[in-house]
Amino acid sequence: MTSARKLTFSRFLVWLACLAGTVHAGFSLYWALGGQGLLATVGQWAVQLSADAPLEAGLVLGVVAAGKLLAAAIPVVVAYERTPRQRFWRAVSWAGGLLLVTYGGVNTIVSGAVLGGVIRPEGGYDLNAMIGHAWLWDPLFFLWGSALVLSLWYSRKSSTAVT
Repeated sequence: MTSARKLTFSRFLVWLACLAGTVHAGFSLYWALGGQGLLATVGQWAVQLSADAPLEAGLVLGVVAAGKLLAAAIPVVVAYERTPRQRFWRAVSWAGGLLLVTYGGVNTIVSGAVLGGVIRPEGGYDLNAMIGHAWLWDPLFFLWGSALVLSLWYSRKSSTAVT
């Protein structure tokens, strides 16, 4: 693959990662503002918290939304070399991407195993939350991280020396 094609593909992937992260951030913001749609797919604890302490839940979810949005947007800025300290932000992006791949991948597998009866939690489980984690939130984390890591991989500077 030519370097121009690698750059184009890398930028496509960073935008895909940004989209996945923005979707996550958008739902967090929606819930921060009091929305209830799909909240049960996060867990009954989230539904209960939003009912018992809506202001506190809104503040925490607002901070979470802002963090997710920054985590989605910063790699795009880095991909277009529009930020100082490129190496630092690439390293942060690598760490974040690998964390998202691991977290999303493991939780997708585990929640799928619970739904499939392979793992049987002793105290039972929240069906809506397990479905949300198996089929929506954790695969979206995995997609976000995978697209980000692949973007970083394809955009890395070649270290081969000319002899």
